[in-house]
Amino acid sequence: QVQLVESGGGLVQAGGSLTLSCAASGRIFSLNAIGWHRQAPGKQRELVAASASGDSTNYADSVKGRFTISKDNAKDTVYLQMNSLKPEDTALYYCAAEYDVVGGTWGYWGQGTQVTVSS
Repeated sequence: QVQLVESGGGLVQAGGSLTLSCAASGRIFSLNAIGWHRQAPGKQRELVAASASGDSTNYADSVKGRFTISKDNAKDTVYLQMNSLKPEDTALYYCAAEYDVVGGTWGYWGQGTQVTVSS
């Protein structure tokens, strides 16, 4: 069982930056993948950025060049550095871990942290 706790959300003006953190209860290096997702009101949850066990990364087109996912294995923490934020980045951001390739689902989810970008 892995518990994930997100933090770092808040209110920021457009063009600003935020860094989200996801602290895991277990060893993140043993997980096959960790990803950041977001869900805006009235929209489906979407994958924003993911990092696999081999340190490969993947980003949604909407955040490429602005967001960076990184891991600190010593702290069992995953970060999402968000720069040049836009109002459309406003959403509840979730951390998820352990991706089931066959089922296309994530095994563990955090409770989410709210990011609000004002124009």
